[in-house]
Amino acid sequence: MSSDPAYTPPAVWQWDKDSGGRFAHINRPVAGATHEQALPVGEHALQLYSLATPNGVKVTILLEELLELGVKEAEYDAWLIEIGKGQQFGSGFVAINPNSKIPALLDRGTTPPIRVFESGAILVYLAEKFGAFLPRSAADRAECLSWLFWQIGSAPYLGGGFGHFYAYAPEKYQYPINRYTMEVKRQLDVLDRNLAARTYLCGDEYTIADMASYAWYGAVVLHNLYDGAEFLQAASYTHVVRWARQIEARPAVARGRRVNCNWGPEEARVVERHSASDFLDRRSV
Repeated sequence: MSSDPAYTPPAVWQWDKDSGGRFAHINRPVAGATHEQALPVGEHALQLYSLATPNGVKVTILLEELLELGVKEAEYDAWLIEIGKGQQFGSGFVAINPNSKIPALLDRGTTPPIRVFESGAILVYLAEKFGAFLPRSAADRAECLSWLFWQIGSAPYLGGGFGHFYAYAPEKYQYPINRYTMEVKRQLDVLDRNLAARTYLCGDEYTIADMASYAWYGAVVLHNLYDGAEFLQAASYTHVVRWARQIEARPAVARGRRVNCNWGPEEARVVERHSASDFLDRRSV
């Protein structure tokens, strides 16, 4: 890795459309829709528009966990938003999420329908709506929300920081990679120390805080996110590995990870999800 060349910022920043690496073509310094595109609508009250990135997986895991509990009202339609094609900038999507990021949820079971955007907000909304996976006592609820928002605040360092400069940036530079590697390893150590004395992040109870953190840090320690597992020595965080494996063994988690996934083995993909039958092994049908 080379060091950054000397750079003197100009008096006024100008947008260079060719900068930004792999995702440069979908990044821009302004908000709003770029084109008219209506969103599809299914038969269920809950309409999810997403992609199976870590932030998207958080929500589909929760929905599948609710269905596993027998909460029939948590049935949902999950529609694929291909961010590489800029579908998050369509007018229909922007109307639900003005920030143009997945996931976005529309609850059509209310009058008027309720939009919810940002993954953490969706988790809290659904947990409160259905009374599950969010503790009710003041102390336990505070602990859960603290860990949930810890993850929300930490993820940009992992994804936009480490992931970008280690895996996606046009060139590799030592300073940003070292800066974000140090922070991600600190985050893993925070989790590891907490999980050394607890089954789950908040104690013995599995909550939305676990779902949110598993989606990101489970991908690091179990699935080599950004091809960085060896570089980060991910396997050395043994309590995080144990916790992630325990969560990943849950049937609802296995299903949630497949929803809105359009890569990997064909038989594992559930590009759209409208009912439990969508999870049938495609090799047997």
